[in-house]
Amino acid sequence: MFAKVLSFYTRYFALWVVLGGVAAYFWPEPFRLLGGYNKMFFALTMFGIGAVLNVEDFRRIARQPLLVLIGSAAQFTIMPFGGFLVVRLLELPEELAVGLILAASAPGAMSSNVMSYLARADTAYSVSLTTVSTLLCPLLTPGLTILLARGTRFDMSFWGMMLDVMLTVVVPLFVGFGVRHCFGRRLEEILPIFPAISVTFIIFICSLVIALNRDRLIGTTPLVLTATLILNLGGMAAGYGVGSLFRMDVPRRRTLSIEIGMQNAGLGTVLALNHFGPQATIPTAVFVFVCIITASILASIWQRRPAPVPALNEIDARY
Repeated sequence: MFAKVLSFYTRYFALWVVLGGVAAYFWPEPFRLLGGYNKMFFALTMFGIGAVLNVEDFRRIARQPLLVLIGSAAQFTIMPFGGFLVVRLLELPEELAVGLILAASAPGAMSSNVMSYLARADTAYSVSLTTVSTLLCPLLTPGLTILLARGTRFDMSFWGMMLDVMLTVVVPLFVGFGVRHCFGRRLEEILPIFPAISVTFIIFICSLVIALNRDRLIGTTPLVLTATLILNLGGMAAGYGVGSLFRMDVPRRRTLSIEIGMQNAGLGTVLALNHFGPQATIPTAVFVFVCIITASILASIWQRRPAPVPALNEIDARY
């Protein structure tokens, strides 16, 4: 019974994110009081994700490295440079521009794995792509942000952002993975707790952004909403296009669409808050809402349209 409750809670995390944002808007003070712990909360999120990974997730990467290389290269080119173009197109103010580029330069969101499963896409491929982009993000996220946000008034530290990403993403992820590996079957009964932990802290991080930017949101939301929608929908379309270009099967095209369109904007929010100030977190927080909603709609459409899966020998012939 408890496992079913946790599963329900995790599956409908988009609803809780929205409700948390509404609560933070009307009652911001409790969220603001805990604002200093946002890095610790995100580290706990990544610990929970690491605890549900297993050795097979990494073996998949080794078995088909070309597929993962294509997806990872698309992830860290389409979205960051797409974010740069959107910033220029809409002439976003500096704080919002940096926040959008940071969100676009983040790795894939762990929630994309759930969306891929619901969309009848290739979930194993999604897990592989998310894992690799998460491991690459200590170098690529700060590097791309600094490259594409040059000319702003912000003093950006590559090493400072890299250290933050290592301490809040990679280290807790591998600690969680190590705990799972060491204790194995003894953790099986409580494994549903870890995704629920991750969902809880993502809800809090998004709600914190709403609380900190309550007075700024009314004036900036239409512009930011437009920017994030263009980036998100463009990323999804480009992801599907990359899959078609490399003659991937339909489930993998769906995976790339969701994986590239959804970014770990929770990480972007933490980095924006620590390095650029509260207003820079607005695009990252809005992006969380946008990508969850659009991916949910897309997953519900594709769920009703089962995709043909080619035979294994046909897949091996391609890659």
